[in-house]
Amino acid sequence: MSESVNDRQATKRLGDIPLSVLDLSPIVEGGSATQSFKNSLDLAKQVEKWGYHRFWLAEHHSMPSVASSATSVLIGHIAGGTSTIRVGSGGIMLPNHAPLVIAEQFGTLESLYPGRIDLGLGRAPGADQRTARALRRDLRIGGEDFPELLQELREYLNPSLADSPVGVKAIPGEGLNIPIWLLGSSDFSARLAGMLGLPFAFAGHFSPNYTLPALQTYRHSFRPSEVLDEPYAMVGVNVMAADTDERAERLATSHYQAFLNIIRGDLKPIQPPVDSMDDLWSEFEKLSVQSQLRSSIIGSPATVKRELQELLNSTQADELMITTSMFDHADRLHSYEIVADVWRS
Repeated sequence: MSESVNDRQATKRLGDIPLSVLDLSPIVEGGSATQSFKNSLDLAKQVEKWGYHRFWLAEHHSMPSVASSATSVLIGHIAGGTSTIRVGSGGIMLPNHAPLVIAEQFGTLESLYPGRIDLGLGRAPGADQRTARALRRDLRIGGEDFPELLQELREYLNPSLADSPVGVKAIPGEGLNIPIWLLGSSDFSARLAGMLGLPFAFAGHFSPNYTLPALQTYRHSFRPSEVLDEPYAMVGVNVMAADTDERAERLATSHYQAFLNIIRGDLKPIQPPVDSMDDLWSEFEKLSVQSQLRSSIIGSPATVKRELQELLNSTQADELMITTSMFDHADRLHSYEIVADVWRS
C-alpha cells in the first residue's frame, strides 16, 4: 500500500467512514418472532433516517434468541419497508444451501429492490452440529467445500467466470450486479477474499482475538479484481450505548447472559438486564464471557465515541458494522441513535 494511502488512513476519523447495522432480529423473554420482525423493521427505518449505510441480517438456526433464520425472506421484508438503505445478509451460510437457490433468491431480491441488495457469505453452519446436519442432509459440516460453492454461485450470477458453460441458469440472478462479501471470524475467508479481490467483513463482535491478524491477512493477500482495486474491510463490533456509563453497563447484562447461556449450552431468549452478574456466573464463566466480548463498546456517548475511534485507529477499517443486543427495543433504538450522533459529530 502506498505511503499516501497510509498517510490518509492515519487521519481517518469516524465521520470519514460509513456505519452499518447487523441485526439478528432478537427474540426476548416473553416475546415472539412476530414482534421481533416488527422491531427489526422499525429499527431499519430509524437507522435509515440516521444515516446508516447498510442493514444486514444474520443466518442462525435453532436458537431461541434469534428470529432471522429464513434470512432471505426477512431481507425482503426489511427492504420492502425501507427506501434507501442497503439491505443484505451478514451472512448467508453458503454450505447450508445449494448455490443455485441462493443465486435465485438474491436475484429475486435485487430485481425487486435494484441497487440495494448485498450478499454476505459465510462458511460456518450458524448452528450446532446436529442442526447443521438437519440443514445440510450430509456429514460435511466443516465448510471445506466453501471455495467451490462460492465459485459455483459466482458463475450463476456471472457466467463469464466459468471455464466452460454452466448449462444451468439462475433466473432471476444471471447478469445482475449483486455485491458479494466474504465474512469470517478467522483468516480462512480473509485470505480467500483477498485472493479473489472481494470485500471482507470480519466478525469482531464475537472473535476479537483474531481481528487484527485476519485484517492483515486480507490486506496482504489482496489482488485487484473487477470488483475492487484496493482492499475494503468492514469490522463488526458490539456497541451498547446509553446516556451514562452505568446505564449502559446494566443494559449490557442481557448480552452477557446470552453468551453465558451459550457457554452453558442452555439457550434462551434474550433475558432482562440485571443489576449485577455476580450471582449468575462463576469466576471461570465470567472470564470466558469477558474474553469473548472484550472488544465490546459499552458506555455513554463520550465513552462510545472514544472507543469507536480507538477501534478505527487500530483496525483502519473502511466501514464499521454495529450490532446491539438489548432486552428493550426502545433502549436498542436509543443506542443506535447515540452511535449515529457520535458519528455525525
